[in-house]
Amino acid sequence: MGKGMGKKHKSGLKIKTLKIKSPKKKDSGGEHRSASAYGNGLASSGVSESDLYRPSPILDDLSENSEGRPPKLDRKFYEKELARLQVELVKMQYWVKHVGYRIILLFEGRDAAGKGGTIKRITEPLNPRGCNVVALGTPSDQQKTQWYFQRYVENFPSAGEIVLFDRSWYNRAGVEKVMGFCAPEQVDEFMLSCPEFERMLVRSGITLIKYWFSVSDDEQEARFRSRLEDPARRWKLSPMDLESRDRWVEFSRAKDEMFAHTNIPEAPWFTVEANDKRRARLNCIRHLLSKVPYEDMTPKAIELPPRKSGANYQRPPMNEQFFVPNAYP
Repeated sequence: MGKGMGKKHKSGLKIKTLKIKSPKKKDSGGEHRSASAYGNGLASSGVSESDLYRPSPILDDLSENSEGRPPKLDRKFYEKELARLQVELVKMQYWVKHVGYRIILLFEGRDAAGKGGTIKRITEPLNPRGCNVVALGTPSDQQKTQWYFQRYVENFPSAGEIVLFDRSWYNRAGVEKVMGFCAPEQVDEFMLSCPEFERMLVRSGITLIKYWFSVSDDEQEARFRSRLEDPARRWKLSPMDLESRDRWVEFSRAKDEMFAHTNIPEAPWFTVEANDKRRARLNCIRHLLSKVPYEDMTPKAIELPPRKSGANYQRPPMNEQFFVPNAYP
C-alpha cells in the first residue's frame, strides 16, 4: 500500500486517498476479483483511481484466515473519530436540504457483514425528517405482479432527502437467485435492465452510491454465534441466514456476476472491507462524505431569550395525574 495523500474537502474535512496495488487475481470461489473485471471505463467517467474496485489481501476469501489482519481499531480512537465524522454528516445534511440534493445509499453484502450497524451510525446524528431507512420485507402477492423496481421507487427521495436501503433491488441478483425464489429468466432480465434503471436515476439528478460489505466466512461464523448467545440480538439470525450459511460459494459466484453486470461508471460498486466493524463504519462514512460536494451550512448558534414568567400558572394536584413508577430512586 502506498503512502496516503491528503486533500481538502469543500467542508474542510481532510480526506485521504490511497494508491493501492492490485493483488494477483485469485481463482477460488471466494470474493477476490481483479480490478479490471469491474473497473474498465470508470476512470473516464470521473471516478478516481482510488475508487476503483481493488481488493486488498485481507479481503474475504475461502482460503483466508485471520493471520496478517491488523488488530481491531482502538475503541477510544474509534469513538472520537466517529463523533467527528458524525458532525460532518450533520453538515452534509444541512447542505443537502438547502440545495435540494437527492441521495440514495445502497447497503449490500453477506448476512452479518455489518450493514445495519453502519446505517445506524450514519443516521444517529441526522434529522429523521430528511433521512429515511428502507428495509423492505418479502413482496406481497400484489407486489409480485408489479414491475420489479416499483416497490423500491415508492421510497425514493424528494429534494433535500437522503434514503438508505438496507438491502435493495439487488436481492434479485443475490438471495432470490441463489435460493431459487425467482426464475433464471427473471435474473437475466434484472441484469439487463438494472444498469439502465440506475443510469436513469443518475440522469434525473439522484446521487446513487452502492456499498458492498465484504466479510470472511470465519468472521461471519463468529458473528452468527455471537447473535445466538445474545438474547437481545438473537432476532437478527433468521432461518434464511442459517440456510444461506451453507451456500457461501453460490453467493460468491452470484455476487461476482452481479458486479460484472451492474458495476457501471454512473453507479459503481464500492467494497467495504468489514471484518473489523469499527474500521468498516469509519471508512464507509469517510467515503460517503468524500462523494457529496457539501459545504458547511450549519446555522449560527443563537442566544436563547429569557423565559416568560409562568407565575400565573397553577399546577393541578399530583394525585390527579398518572406517573410512571420510579424504579431507580
